[in-house]
Amino acid sequence: MTAFSYEEFTTRNIGFVTAREQETLKKGRLFIAGVGGMGGAAFATLVRAGIGHIAIADIDEFEVSNLNRQVSATMETVGMPKVAASVKMAQLINPEIDLKTFGGEWVSELDEITKDYSVIINGTDDVRATIALYRAAKASGATVIDAYASSLPSVYVVRPDAPRPEVRLNYPTTKHAVADITDEMVAECVVKELEYVVTHSSSIKYVEMDIAADFAAGKRSRFSFAPMVLTTGNMMAYEAIALMLGKRSKTDDRGYFFNPHKARTEKPLFAPLALAKGFVVRQFLKKMMGG
Repeated sequence: MTAFSYEEFTTRNIGFVTAREQETLKKGRLFIAGVGGMGGAAFATLVRAGIGHIAIADIDEFEVSNLNRQVSATMETVGMPKVAASVKMAQLINPEIDLKTFGGEWVSELDEITKDYSVIINGTDDVRATIALYRAAKASGATVIDAYASSLPSVYVVRPDAPRPEVRLNYPTTKHAVADITDEMVAECVVKELEYVVTHSSSIKYVEMDIAADFAAGKRSRFSFAPMVLTTGNMMAYEAIALMLGKRSKTDDRGYFFNPHKARTEKPLFAPLALAKGFVVRQFLKKMMGG
């Protein structure tokens, strides 16, 4: 069996990063909440980039419907906990990696997690868990990398001093404890995010809106496509690497959308235009959802 060498494993990284930066990445620490789609893609990329210390959390098992986009999902891992399958993959790539894992208890341990890991990738689509994560990250001074529920790859970076998404997107949860968030509030949060995406990007051109409306109304599961999911995960990985290397990217808490159909990026609209378009979008979504 070939002996593992971290130096040989990362030798082709040098040039994109310096040898000193690679050593920084080896010492780097981050937490990924959810290692299914986007979070799983980011995890796989960061493991191959040579990040030395990663904590991951997930409560689900792989299923056949995950095979279309989740990098650790194979017919061999269907029925296997996502955390266990992801750990196995990571250790086969870098046997020296330091991994810490969490199951369903991760939300209750966020105060400690966000103190231990100042770089966080949010790969969960659980609204309550996401809100808890952001609140804990702000208190601990951690930065969260996230993406919108969009048909276009997107990424945004919420630094400790930036407004939380629940504030920026006007969620109904801002004055409520996580335990007091109702299912009706969760549904409204989903619609608020969809409103933002349709208002600030051309996502509407690249998705079946009747299906999007069914998702927003809770009538079907979130739909995903490998090129979008994997691209987003890698965009998140780039932001994480920049943070670990002490480099400040231009990505802010409002983020951007990448449109591969037009080979361009799309940034959020200025407030006056967003206000006008947002009104039209709300009426459109209300009609689509039968409201």
